[in-house]
Amino acid sequence: MLHSWSQKLELHPHVHCVVPAGGLSADRSRWIKPRYAFFLPVKVLSRVFRGKFVAALQRAFQDGKVSFHGDLQPLTQPKTFAAWLRPLFRKDWVVYAKPPFGGPEHVLRFLGRYTHRVAISNHRLISFADGKVTFRWRDSAHNNEQKLMTLSLDEFLRRFLLHLLPKGFVRIRNFGFLANRKRATTLPLSFQLLGGAPQTEQQASTAGPSDLWSCPKCGGPMMVVERLTAAEIQLRSPPVVTAAA
Repeated sequence: MLHSWSQKLELHPHVHCVVPAGGLSADRSRWIKPRYAFFLPVKVLSRVFRGKFVAALQRAFQDGKVSFHGDLQPLTQPKTFAAWLRPLFRKDWVVYAKPPFGGPEHVLRFLGRYTHRVAISNHRLISFADGKVTFRWRDSAHNNEQKLMTLSLDEFLRRFLLHLLPKGFVRIRNFGFLANRKRATTLPLSFQLLGGAPQTEQQASTAGPSDLWSCPKCGGPMMVVERLTAAEIQLRSPPVVTAAA
């Protein structure tokens, strides 16, 4: 899943990936589980990352995509550049990895916040006055302190438009047994081989009151009566109350 913005609406493109702990065998007859309780060995990952990075750097040099200036000018010579690269393979590269905070459920909740959101939500917008937009942002470098930022209208729009996807791009892509063209077959098969079964729509409709959301006021079960699109929500939202002079 592509995530391109920071709290200040600056361009910060990165990709979140959810990787299953296992997969279908080549003949689709069984589910293959990993031998260990972690995703990848960190030492092996660091060596693979080192090799991929240096190889990409070599290709960029050969294709003329790397330029050197000032004291680095001698590296423009192929032999000098190769001699400079050689010691990199004798150094240990550090790749940082750790278990997710709160487990897989926390990771999925975190990613769920970005699946259908835009770069900034309405509740962060504070005011628009005198051609300037003020919005709230979270400073992760200072204990997630809530701060306000004011930008000119042009700068605010420039930052917002940085996160509109170009034509042909999508925010979320699925691969493997979740790929669109074969998900209808491989996903139920995965549930079957894992010893479970996906909940059907009929099963979901017969769930008891304890399985449904409960009203925070009366404790009764809440039911979905209508689903609104983002445009409909905007049309039905109450008018903004402005303070009288």
